Amino acid sequence: MERPRVYDGLGAAPYITDVAVADGRIVAIGDLSERDAHERIPCAGLALAPGFIDVHSHSDELWLVDPRCEGKIRQGVTTEVGGNCGTSIAPLSGSALMKKRRDAAEYRLDVQWTSFDAFFTLVEQERVALNVASLVGLGTTRLCVAGPDARRLVREEIEAQNRLIRAAVEEGALGVSSGLIYEPGRYADLDELIACAGAARDAGAALYASHVRDEGDDVEAAIAEAIAVGEGAEVAVQCSHHKAAGRRNWGKVHRTLAAIDHARTRGIGVACDAYPYVASWTELATVLPPRVREGGDDAALARLRDPDQATAAALVMELARDPQFGGDGWDTVLITGVGSSRNEDLAGMRIDALAARWRTTPARAAIRLLIEEEMRVESVFFSMSEDDVATVYSAEFCCVGSDASARAFSGITARGVPHPRTYGTFPRVFGRYVRQRHVFDAAEAVRRMTSLPAAQFGLRDRGIIAIGKHADLVVFDAERIVDRATYEQPFAPPDGIRDVFVNGSAVLRDGQMTGARPGRVLRNGR
Repeated sequence: MERPRVYDGLGAAPYITDVAVADGRIVAIGDLSERDAHERIPCAGLALAPGFIDVHSHSDELWLVDPRCEGKIRQGVTTEVGGNCGTSIAPLSGSALMKKRRDAAEYRLDVQWTSFDAFFTLVEQERVALNVASLVGLGTTRLCVAGPDARRLVREEIEAQNRLIRAAVEEGALGVSSGLIYEPGRYADLDELIACAGAARDAGAALYASHVRDEGDDVEAAIAEAIAVGEGAEVAVQCSHHKAAGRRNWGKVHRTLAAIDHARTRGIGVACDAYPYVASWTELATVLPPRVREGGDDAALARLRDPDQATAAALVMELARDPQFGGDGWDTVLITGVGSSRNEDLAGMRIDALAARWRTTPARAAIRLLIEEEMRVESVFFSMSEDDVATVYSAEFCCVGSDASARAFSGITARGVPHPRTYGTFPRVFGRYVRQRHVFDAAEAVRRMTSLPAAQFGLRDRGIIAIGKHADLVVFDAERIVDRATYEQPFAPPDGIRDVFVNGSAVLRDGQMTGARPGRVLRNGR
């Protein structure tokens, strides 16, 4: 028998049957043994599921830099949603265009677009291995209309921002995203966020995804704010990479999940996503006091280069990170990558070890590194509880999201020591939370990766195995699928995924990349 065990994506128990594909869609399900087939793929003992949807990706310009998207394809991902955490590939003008040009220069990419339509057209011309979609980032639109200014926007600026949002949705954006710990998004107040989400709704994209304002001491208030945006703008809400960071905040996810659940009972379409790791991954600059970061990277760098201001900032940082003051300690901060070759050997080193090497305090070491690398330092922060991660995944409205870009295993996108979620997120959910911790079964895990995100983000005809749906499919061994990437050795593909199909074409066959690039741009989810 060559039939697979089919997981339909809706959470139902798997069943053994045949699935036929033609012209990029599923055309028949059932006993097809008597039908002629151009190609039969032996699947005895293996699982067949809809392709996994990564709702929290940061690939964006990497879809052009390396359209093979190998790090995601090998995890069974067939669709990525970019534009998260308030930063998107478009629209671009003024400070937003300057920032994107600087970011893209790291990959020797020439920014030839300023609109979503132009960027999506480029992706369609270059072709990409998986399907791509994007939110419009409110940090990006704010940079367009007001630069990095640390202030509330005036009415004319909010109106200009909303015009950009409506244009982005008309060109294909799925909704809006905010990054409320980053510059300049953190200066947006509730009224501004509601206005922006409302502009997206009026243009036909009623979704607000948020990296909320605080994931630590004030996480409950931050989740309440996200819910208030959804209620005020009458849009669905996605609480991105939901967590409670910092040992003293462990356990708060029980209350935040209850708040989300209560909002759902009131008719607000709130959901969340999470990655299956206890460490986050973001800019090292987030450890700086807010007054230092004010005005963006250039302003922060100028302040840090002033010895008096750097000394004051170091004192604040020492108090904030020292365990006796409630922080988690500098030994929990791991450098994963820097912007230049000067300090690239530091990738994989923790800040306390760097301080010992440089014979200074950890805070001063962090500041020196940020100065030398002109703020371009990425770090992993070990700040979460394994039990909290399991608790978040126990919520039936929690999707799986990697919070990582589609990097390769070598070459220009494989610099530094990236977070293992880059290469292991989706297989790890099966290995750790299905087979080890029994948080849910494999059918429910598949639902969290397929039909649930497809419905929340408005991705049409994807995420389900049914006649007429797009043939995004993954063939895997449900008993063996597992991640192999670690914090020390992240460049390791997972085990247990054999084949991946995007729009009916094989992009991974017998564990090998085929080189096919059949992905599509999903404008407005279509």
